[in-house]
This record gives sequence, C-alpha cells and structure tokens, in this order.
Amino acid sequence: MKSPVSLAHGRPYLAIPGPSVMPDRVLRAMHRAAPNIYGGEIYDVVAGIWPRLRAVAGTVQNCAIYIGNGHAAWEAANANLFSRGDKALVLAVGRFGIGWAESARAMGVDVDLLDFGKSKPIDLARVEAALRADSGHQIKALLATQVDTSSSIKTDIKKLRAVLDAVGHSALLAVDCIASLGCDEYRMDDWGVDVTVAASQKGLMTPPGLGIVWFSEKARERCRGNDLRTPYWDWELRANGTEFWQYFDGTGPTHHLYGLSEALLMIEEEGLENVWARHRALAGAVWAAFDVWGSGSPTIAMNVANPADRGCSVTAARIGGQDATRLREWCEKEAGVTLGIGLGMALPNDPAWHGFLRVAHMGHVNAHMTLGVLAVMETGMQALNIAHGEGGILAATHSISSR
Repeated sequence: MKSPVSLAHGRPYLAIPGPSVMPDRVLRAMHRAAPNIYGGEIYDVVAGIWPRLRAVAGTVQNCAIYIGNGHAAWEAANANLFSRGDKALVLAVGRFGIGWAESARAMGVDVDLLDFGKSKPIDLARVEAALRADSGHQIKALLATQVDTSSSIKTDIKKLRAVLDAVGHSALLAVDCIASLGCDEYRMDDWGVDVTVAASQKGLMTPPGLGIVWFSEKARERCRGNDLRTPYWDWELRANGTEFWQYFDGTGPTHHLYGLSEALLMIEEEGLENVWARHRALAGAVWAAFDVWGSGSPTIAMNVANPADRGCSVTAARIGGQDATRLREWCEKEAGVTLGIGLGMALPNDPAWHGFLRVAHMGHVNAHMTLGVLAVMETGMQALNIAHGEGGILAATHSISSR
C-alpha cells in the first residue's frame, strides 16, 4: 500500500511562544569562531548592546545581562529586590505570574498572591484594596506580568502604576516582560516601572540563554545590602562594572552576544514603534480568524474575550475535547508547523488538557508567516472534520489589508 504523502518536508516553522523564529541575520552573526574575551571586537559589540537594550525597554537607567533563561531573570530580580522575609505582592493572570511568585517564595520572600484566574485581566480595585490594607508599607515590591505567555492576558502597566501612585504606596513596581518585550508597547521610565525582566528567546529574536534585568536608580538605592544577593546575581557590577568580565561574572556568553547585537540592530532599523505596530497587525489577523472559526463552533474561542486585554505576541485558545491536540499533531506532521501547547489551562493528566493550544506571533514574523500558520490550521480543521466557521483565512487577510 502506498504511504500517504506528507507535506511537512521543507523548512519547519515554529509558531510556539518561544523560542521564536531566529532571523538568518542573527544566525549568521553567531556562526563564527570564539572571540578573544580579553579585548578587541567583543568589547565593542557589548558596548553597542547597552544603549539598544535600554531603548527597547524604554529606559535610560541600569541594565544587567545574565546567562540564563526567563526563570533566571526572575531569580536575578528576586535576589536583588529582597532580603529574606521581605514582603512581595504578586499579581497573577496565568501560570507565569504564579511561577514568579513560587520563585520568590522559594527564596524566602513572604509572598501575597492575588490570582485573577486564567482568562481575565487584573482587577485594579482588588489591587488598590490590597495596597491600602498594607498601611505600614510592608510590601516592598509589587510583581506583575505584562503578558502572561500561558494565558496571553495583557496587564495595563501604566494603570497599575497609577494605582500605586493614587494609594501613595512606596512599593517598587517590577514587571515581567519576557513574552512582550519587542512585541507590545512598553515604556519603563514613562510608566514608572522600577524593575523589568526579560529574556532573549522571544521578541528579542535570539536563542534561549540570556536573562536581562533593567532597574531604576530608585530600586538600586532602596535594595542596597539586601541579603538574598549573591556575587553571581548581584546586579551592581553587572550593570556598572569597571572590568569587562564583571558584566557576566566571568566568561561572557560570546555567541549569544553577537546574536543579540544583531537582533537589536534589526529592531533599531525597523523602528521600535513600527515593530509594535507590526505585532498588532499580525495579532489582529489571528484574532479575526479565530472569531470566524468560533462562529461555527461553540468549542472554539480565544482565551481572552476583550481584545484590549490580549497580548500581541501570543494567542491562547481552546478548541475543545481532544481537538487541540489532534490539530497540533496534524499541523506538525502533515504541514511542518508546530503550534504551542495549552500551558497551565489544565493538568497534563487531565483530558481537558487536549482542548487548548497557543499560536505565537512574536519576534521575526511577517504576514506570510502568520497567514501561512492560519491557513495550515484551517486546512487541518477541514482534514480532521473539526467543526468551525468557514472563512477564517478571508477574515485574516481582510484584517491585514484594511489595517
């Protein structure tokens, strides 16, 4: 019997929310022999990275790079923000907000967690009430996630800062931008953020391996002498070292630095506001397709109902039953497109887990990439007889052409 022909042969496409697509320019920049780490070119490369990292985060303040992933960036922020027993208020709108709380608690921080669930944005009134209840200002820092990768919920950081100011609370504001930096609008200084954490593998278009922390002068002064800080995580020398090795507490991640330098140059060339606009347009195409698919099936819907509460880098959705897993497997096996699993919506041993997925549209993506993913998904739904509204691709193309 003749085997079915797969159409997956060719260049595979990752539509997962990190690692994102690596630009050829970034890969070429990294494809080189190891440099001399005691002088020369790598010093110049790193000198050029700092101003571009500050620009992409919207700050003129301090920046530190760590060899690690997003969890490492959490730990770096925690180690510098807190002493053992200090209090943190953590706002969670998905698995990664909870994860940051767990990281801080495991390090000895006294964590109060406000969990707003998996599909709704933060309730500013609840945040205000929690801050007002802390009349002695025991909360040292408020930790929030701009876009939670698991739920795709976006937090309005500017409004969150306004709540802190209205209450007159002294807590530092720390924001996880791992899934949003270089995708969604973010202005650290203008919005009054004290600490920002991110990582290299999403909107910054560089392989996993770099955790990045930006911190204000206010945070720097208030956190001096904290007892969770160890030599490796200490942000002081990493941001303000007098010798090159101090930026990395030893040998630098040389090839990641070459890649990051090229990725930041690409963002600079496009223009950061244009990068944000591109992500908004491509996210809108994904949302338009899902709106139509869901019109023909009660089991298909995006996780976040209000577009204003959705991040522009990833869309979390449900298809119901076993159909999300069936569709993901078909897309990868038959068309070479890998979709993201539904992270944190159900336990992996729960049958409901198979009803969720995520579509990433972050970093080095353009119209043909995103429309191609949507076309493969619609083809897969047809091939698998998954009930859906017809015309999702037409809606996506109309969304882009009429922007």
